[in-house]
Formats: sequence, structure tokens, C-alpha cells
Amino acid sequence: MKKIISLLLCVGLVMTMFTACGSKGVKTGLAVVTTATSSKDATAESDGLAQVDSTAVAVLVDSKGVIQNCAIDVIQTRFNFNAAGEITTELDKTFVSKKELGDAYDMRKASPIGKEWYEQAEALEKYVIGKTLDQVKGIAIDDHGYVTDEDLASSVTINIASIISAIEKAVNNAKDLGAKAGDKLGLGLISGAQASGTKNASAEGDGSVTAYTHYGVITLDKNGKITSSIIDASQSKVFFNAEGKITSDLTGPFETKIELGDRYNMRSASGIGKEWFEQSEAFCNYMKGKKVADITGLALDGGKATDKDLVSSVTITITDFLTVVDKAAKVAK
Repeated sequence: MKKIISLLLCVGLVMTMFTACGSKGVKTGLAVVTTATSSKDATAESDGLAQVDSTAVAVLVDSKGVIQNCAIDVIQTRFNFNAAGEITTELDKTFVSKKELGDAYDMRKASPIGKEWYEQAEALEKYVIGKTLDQVKGIAIDDHGYVTDEDLASSVTINIASIISAIEKAVNNAKDLGAKAGDKLGLGLISGAQASGTKNASAEGDGSVTAYTHYGVITLDKNGKITSSIIDASQSKVFFNAEGKITSDLTGPFETKIELGDRYNMRSASGIGKEWFEQSEAFCNYMKGKKVADITGLALDGGKATDKDLVSSVTITITDFLTVVDKAAKVAK
């Protein structure tokens, strides 16, 4: 009888250990690296371009600093203006990410390995999974940001300098938000022009395009419930004068709203006295344990939440929050 009891205790202990290992927590991280260096002046022959490129990376990192999952994407916000400093692109145009464009990004024919951008990004994701940050930073690239390692170069020939920088930031930003080992990870992006920060140039002052981009990360358990999330946004500006010449520093710095923190300076105008990053965090906490359909189906009034459990902590417009959550869920893996 004692042997049977001992055996049962041992089995119970093993099962407990197995369960503990299976539900081990991992940190969730998001980072964005933005540049506008592809922008160009207008000429008499062609329009100028205000282009903001944002590289976004989401990661899951274990207690040993090993990357357990990774999602990489880039979104390009592009608005043209003429030699008189007048914006010629429709201001209500929206932009999706390179991954969402898929084959429509149309890079395959120019690729020396015949691979589309999303295929190369996925190859890099697989390559960094199982590695530490130091190992990722150790990937050999040339002065222009291209891979020099032969094995990796067989599947990745895109410029990865900004991606490596974003991976570093994402790992360093990663926090215990509720994700577990084995959870799916999704990253969703959407961008357009912020109306209040986008205008033609005139004799009175420079024109500007403000790329307003939202980034959403979610993790999903085996039952499809959200276990962690991060939502961020950026308002990146490119200025130009009435001669169609760019007048701003295209290297930035460009920071997201979470990075700006209190410097975003919304608290004094908030009806609940909360800064943007605090309201984003509150919304993410609200999502935890819910299914994606519960979030994307939220009732909104003028883009703002009406749910009584949300209005006390989230009064900002969340239309694009729901969009990026939906996009992230569709690509989670």
C-alpha cells in the first residue's frame, strides 16, 4: 500500500512539474524604428515625396533572454507634394504593411534570390528564434545593412539594419504582461495622415505631412484568448516649403507615444487626467482574457469606447486600436 501511495505521489509531482513547465511565463516586447530618409524634394518635372518608414518588431522572450517568437514588419506612409508645396495625394489614403501587401509589394522580380519581402522577413524571424539578443546583434552585416553571412544571405537579402535595431529595442522593452510559452504572437499595423498635422505650404509657413501610425501586438493562448498586448502609435512629421523643398531633419529622432511618455503632454487635456500611454496600457489590461471578437466588436461613439468598464480609464479614440488588434490576430502564429 505504501508503495502505491509513493508511486501516486511521484506521478503527481511529475505532473505538477510538467504543468509548471508548460505554463512558464514569457515577456512580451514591441519596438519601432522610424526614418524618413526616402523622402525627396519636388522638382519642375516630378512631385516630391514625404515618406515615413516604420520598422516594427514584436518578440516573446523567456527568463534566460532567449527569443521564443518574433514578428517583423514594415509600414511605409507615402504622400506626394508638388513644386508649390501642395499635397497631391488624397489625405484620406490609408496604408498597410509590407507583410499585408504580400506579393503586391512586388519585390520578387528585383530580388537576387527570387523572394518577396514578407518571405525574407519570415526567414529572418525563424533565424532569430532560439537566439539571445547578443547572438542577434552578432549577425554579420555590411556598412549598408545587408547580411554577409552566407547561410542567412541565401534567404535574406533585404536591408536588416533597422530590423536588428528594432529587435534590440523590443527585447530590452519586453515585460511580463501575461503571455505564456507556446502562445501565438501577432503584429498588426495601419497608417495614414493625421488631418491636424497635414497641410500645404504657403507664404505664411511650411507645409507638412504627419504619418499617424498604429502598432498592435497580441498574444493568444490555445483557446484564442488574449494573454498580453501592447498598442503604440507614432506621429512622424515631414516638413516642406512653398518651393517644394524638404525643410526637416529626415533622420528624426522619431519617437512613439509610449516612448514619449509624459512628454506627449496629453494629461492636462485629458478628462480623466491620464496620459496617452496610461490609457493604452489600461485598454490592453482590459483585453486580457477576452477573445479578439469581444474587442473588435466593442461599441464605439465617435471612435471612443462606450463600455462602462472602459470609459473610466480610456477616453482616447480607439478605432485604430481595434483595427490593429484585428490585423494582429489574423497573422498570429
